[in-house]
Amino acid sequence: MAQQPHASLADPRATVDRLIAIQRRMRDHLLDQLRAQGEAMAEVAHGHDSDGDTIYRIDERGEEILFEECEAWGRETPFLLVAEGIPGDGRRPFPAGARPDDAAFILIVDPIDGTREIMYDKRSAWSLAGIAPNLGADTDLSDIEVAVQTELSTTRHLYSDTLWAIRGKGAVAERQNLVTREVRPYAPRPSRAGSIAHGFAAIVKFFPGSKVPAAQMEENIFDAVLGDPVDGNPLAFDDQYITTGGQLYELMVGHYRFVADLRPVYQGPSPRLLCCHPYDICTELIARELGCIVTDARGKPLKVKLDIREPVSWVGYANCDIHAEVSPALARFMVGYLQPEES
Repeated sequence: MAQQPHASLADPRATVDRLIAIQRRMRDHLLDQLRAQGEAMAEVAHGHDSDGDTIYRIDERGEEILFEECEAWGRETPFLLVAEGIPGDGRRPFPAGARPDDAAFILIVDPIDGTREIMYDKRSAWSLAGIAPNLGADTDLSDIEVAVQTELSTTRHLYSDTLWAIRGKGAVAERQNLVTREVRPYAPRPSRAGSIAHGFAAIVKFFPGSKVPAAQMEENIFDAVLGDPVDGNPLAFDDQYITTGGQLYELMVGHYRFVADLRPVYQGPSPRLLCCHPYDICTELIARELGCIVTDARGKPLKVKLDIREPVSWVGYANCDIHAEVSPALARFMVGYLQPEES
């Protein structure tokens, strides 16, 4: 019998509150571990079936809390968790023994997005979560109705930000004092600039293997959009924040004007090197609810199935003016990289 799609989430705000509580608990747990163990958290977790990114000791600490919280949640409502670190296909039903078809919703999670930044206590990582009604195997990023991301602060930070969105209801943000525990709302605002000139704009080039085409793409786009600076000074600034959630945050709060992660495109139809996956980009709903434009490499809305293997190329623009300025040049220079679309 074919699976019948489940209805939308019955209480999205309660779902948001639960995800915030889980993410803040993971954040506090990780802070304790960083203070106690230091660089030991950067050791590779050997024997861990990651089926993707390298798993470090700090990743295991995040999973400990996630699975414990999911066990408790699953006893109330059956759901399907999609996350890296789950053996096999990265999908695990809760409670134990439940059938995936009985899941009321799908929760896709990256417990720690930005492991390489936080495990050296260098820069904040992010805990990401998106929830979509269970529409079966074809459920994709565009079906996500609730998204929450919480800053996993370094041991030097006083504050931690949390942002969330309910589809069609806008986005909200809070800042928590990690000492007093006081929480205050704030209004994130993407850049309203009409150009990338004199702002941060970047093509992702984190790791060896795709740096050359990424850098060339960046040079071509900036030259086409901005031309040669009259005084020789650069007109756009680069920032390689090694976390997709962090890049989205920078876009949402006005620090970035444009960012593109095109790693799968450079690698062809069978990417071998580490790239973005659906769990890395599962909170893009928040950016869109704030007015940012987030697309795939062809300029279309992201429609990628909720799994742990699918490579994702994405592009983020702070506003419509930036999109109008940059997207034509990007499209022009993407010719030759993109495979023909299936009819």
